[in-house]
Amino acid sequence: MLRRIILCLTLTFVLAFAAISAADAQSRRQIDATPFSHAPCRVLDGQPCTPSFCSVFNDGPCIPEIDYPYGQNLQLTIESVPPKDQAAKYQKPDHDLDNIGDLFAALRSCWTPPPADSAREGMQISVRFSFKRSGEIIAAPRLTFATAGVSADTRATYLKAINASLDACKPLKFTDELGGALAGRPIAIRYVDNRDLGKQAEKP
Repeated sequence: MLRRIILCLTLTFVLAFAAISAADAQSRRQIDATPFSHAPCRVLDGQPCTPSFCSVFNDGPCIPEIDYPYGQNLQLTIESVPPKDQAAKYQKPDHDLDNIGDLFAALRSCWTPPPADSAREGMQISVRFSFKRSGEIIAAPRLTFATAGVSADTRATYLKAINASLDACKPLKFTDELGGALAGRPIAIRYVDNRDLGKQAEKP
């Protein structure tokens, strides 16, 4: 009987010790989920780069890819012809950008679609990029989606228009608070060319 009690106590102690060790190891590897708590890291860092290692082949700053909870990845749709009831959202603010609404309005106001003779009606194209605290873009926008079936030349035409539009806007003037909140945070923009290109072509 005594032997069984000792065996049970020993087994309980071993399991408790294993659980404590696992919890301690997990806490040491714990990633701070607080928004914007991450920072660029070096490829030679001994710790994961929140949450994955950066590539040694990365020619730019090593910004970690964060899978934000749903709704935390800033997403914006910009139409070439704004809806009449949303015209105010396409006007650039006359002050330093202080919130997400100001940022979206500034990005909308920047957009200049390609000329009608090189555009495609109904074209949709999405890009993804991040800002520095200073309001400059960290790297060239990365193409993430384009309407199926379009030619490579059409994709290149729209991507060139996107880059030119963003270049004309940058650097955006953030307040210190917004710059700190946006730094390194992914922004996805979907551009929709909803112009009636047929009517534009008919104009003399």
